[in-house]
Amino acid sequence: MSNFPVFDPASPQAEAIRDLFVQVLWISGGIFAIVAGLICIAIWKFRSNETLPTQDFGSHRKEIAWIVAPVIVVLWIAAISAKLVLTYNAVPQAHPPGQQDADLIVTGHQWWWQVDYAGTDIVSANEIHIPTGKRLRVKLSSADVIHSFWVARLARKMDAIPGRENFIWLQADKVGTYTGRCAEFCGTQHARMNFIVVAHEPEDYEKWLAGEKTVPPAPTDAKALAGRSTFLSLTCSQCHAIAGVSADRSIAPDLTHLASRRDLAAGVIPNTPENLRRWLKDPAAFKPGCKMPDFKLTEAQLDELVAYLETLK
Repeated sequence: MSNFPVFDPASPQAEAIRDLFVQVLWISGGIFAIVAGLICIAIWKFRSNETLPTQDFGSHRKEIAWIVAPVIVVLWIAAISAKLVLTYNAVPQAHPPGQQDADLIVTGHQWWWQVDYAGTDIVSANEIHIPTGKRLRVKLSSADVIHSFWVARLARKMDAIPGRENFIWLQADKVGTYTGRCAEFCGTQHARMNFIVVAHEPEDYEKWLAGEKTVPPAPTDAKALAGRSTFLSLTCSQCHAIAGVSADRSIAPDLTHLASRRDLAAGVIPNTPENLRRWLKDPAAFKPGCKMPDFKLTEAQLDELVAYLETLK
């Protein structure tokens, strides 16, 4: 993959943005070269002339040419930009009653992303799974401040604004994992508000979807059972949701399939039992200012909680 993701598009939308940038870059570069060249010629030609050169006060023909040429350039750039915007505008059209106006609903929080799969009960956090070759409409909003959703190799930037819904197309032509970021300063942990988009072959996506629809079975291990009791007895269940237990709040990330996710804390650390334990022990050590408090858990409670959360696959 390129060190500059915007130059390595993996969708028609990102490729069109890259092509527009290259066109504008060539046009701007050409104008710069002409102007800089004329300046250099003037400096060189008159470098040792102690007398003023013959003054040329111009003509109407030259003035018209210098006006018309920039206008043509500006109109051309405006036209190709407008074509791109109109072609890839994801604002939903009129649809029959009961039909979803989006395939995915993404909500920005300080500092994580909630992902709802329209028409299902599937809710995830900081990971978006999509099938390759299919263009999906994403509805964006925010639960607190302005965020900006951006997957450089797949789509343009789009703000997530409180009280307003914006739409964007999301598509991947190749199987892979694509990094996304919040591109709008949204508070102290803005730089640690990342997410990933995982593109599957269509049949693999259907398998993943079927797995997400299942409810994790109740734990049978004694330590994991104790961890579930600890989770429900503390205030964890007042913020986090887990399907199949009495925890259904959405203030914080849904944990139903936590153990199957790649990262913790919106891309801050890899999702391993060791890192999960460290996160539970002191969230602020990894993400200062995050809204998850330090519960001053005992070593036994930490072991039990990790054992339980690792069963959520």
